[in-house]
Formats: sequence, structure tokens, C-alpha cells
Amino acid sequence: MTTLADLDSLAPSRAFTRRAFARTSVGAGFAAAVLPVEAQTQVKTSSDGLAVGEVTIGVGDFKLPAYRAMPAGKNNLPVVLVVSEIFGVHEHIADVARRFARQGYLAIAPELFVRQGDAGSYGEIAKLMSEVVAKVPDAQVMADLDACVAWARSNGGDANKLAVTGFCWGGRMTWLYAAHNPAVKAGVAWYGRLVGETNALQTAHPVNVAAQLKAPVLGLYGEKDTGIPLDTVEKMKAALATAATSGSAAAKKSEFVIYPDALHAFHADYRPSYQKAAAEDGWKRCLAWFKANGVA
Repeated sequence: MTTLADLDSLAPSRAFTRRAFARTSVGAGFAAAVLPVEAQTQVKTSSDGLAVGEVTIGVGDFKLPAYRAMPAGKNNLPVVLVVSEIFGVHEHIADVARRFARQGYLAIAPELFVRQGDAGSYGEIAKLMSEVVAKVPDAQVMADLDACVAWARSNGGDANKLAVTGFCWGGRMTWLYAAHNPAVKAGVAWYGRLVGETNALQTAHPVNVAAQLKAPVLGLYGEKDTGIPLDTVEKMKAALATAATSGSAAAKKSEFVIYPDALHAFHADYRPSYQKAAAEDGWKRCLAWFKANGVA
């Protein structure tokens, strides 16, 4: 599970209360915990020519909100699930979805914390972690992502061309979902936790499921990420190597890229941790990885 150590680079420079954040819809505004944002580096992707906005996805009797972006009027699109950091689907995650849409994808970013609370309203990371994030079962996330795939199949997506990518907390979920759903063709995990203690809700970590991978995963990590030290990356590499020796093609194809001097959240262009060169290189590698593995 993501810990406070992972998030040193994301800590806001001043305190915000719940009242300081007003969420109007999924993908609008920023979570209180990340304010103030770095406006000078924030990437803003136009929605011109795209169909974007909030959708509702049925998961049993529950209605899961999500942000959807896709080329307007198009069908049979490759599908990418965009899994957020602990802050939920705020403006940055919505922008990432639009970036994928501009590349011809149906991108879906679900609000995976919504049953446990409003991640965007928390001004303190410690409370957000303990009161919301820590209470989200991995099994619930897997089921929600499965429902997103089913929704995509009926709403312009080609679920035979399925990818998943995620950031921080979502990076861990990317590894887990690539081990969960045999329909996934490729995953890209941005600085997601690889090892850790398990419990009744978080039953496994990526290092535990290397042999169960159904699709190859590209891991994009920072050399100076204090929450995900390089020795944990080495443990994951070792687990993948063992799985590959036992015949796992997905484990054998999985790779890591470690960015020198990069911190946690180096792709987060709204935070001080942003590193433009690493973020842009990672984005290019993400798109190439999906294409090489039959998604695009």
C-alpha cells in the first residue's frame, strides 16, 4: 500500500481545509491535498474533437462515476484504463485521459475511492490515507476495473485491445490488474509500490503476483523515489526473472526504466516533483509499449 514516505514530494506547502476544495464533477479541479498546484508546468490538453466528461458505470447495484475521453464519433477504439493516484480523478488524471484520446484511445479513469469517501476533499494526506485509501479492498478495485472494460465494450471500445496504466497507488493497481484480467495486452506502471505487508484488504503486492501476469508491464520509476527505493525494484526484477524461468511470457517481457535523479510523481506536472524530461520520455515509452504489445 502507498505510504506517507511515498508522498513526501507531494505534500502541500500550506494547509487546506475541505471547504477550500469544490469538486463540481469527476475530473474537474484538484484535490485539496495537492494545492497549491504548479500552474506554470501544468499540461492542459484540449477537448476539441473529443467526447469527454463524466459517465456512470454499473458495478452490480453500484453506480461508479468515471471520466471518459475518446475521439468524437469513433468506434472500435483501443481501450486504456487510467488509474489515479491516491487523490482520485482530478484535473490532471482527466488531462491524461484526454492525451490518450488524442492518440485514438477510449480512455476511462474511474473514481475508485468513491465508496470509502471523497478523496478530493481531504486536505491532509495522513487522514486521506487512513480514512479512505487504506479501506479500499484490492478485490473491489479489480471488479470496478472489470466493469469499466465491460462498459467500454458497449460504448465505442474494442476490449480486445485493452491496456492499463496508473500512477503511484494506480501504479500498484496496474501490476495487479495485469495479473488479474487475461484480456489485458499491456500495462504501464508509473512509480507504483512493488512490495509491502498484506492484510485482509490488500492481499498481494506486485512482487507476489509476478508469475500470474497475463500481460507484460513496463515499470517507470525514479532513482530518488524515497518511498519506492531501488532495492524494491530489484526484488521485483528478481520475481519476474523467476517467473520467466518458470515459463511466464508476460514476466519475461516486462521491463523497468529507472530515471536518474527523478523523484516520486515525476509525471505529475501540477506538482513540484515534476520532471519534464522524464515525464515526456515515459509518455513516449508508454505509447510505444502499448503499440508493441498489440493495443494500438
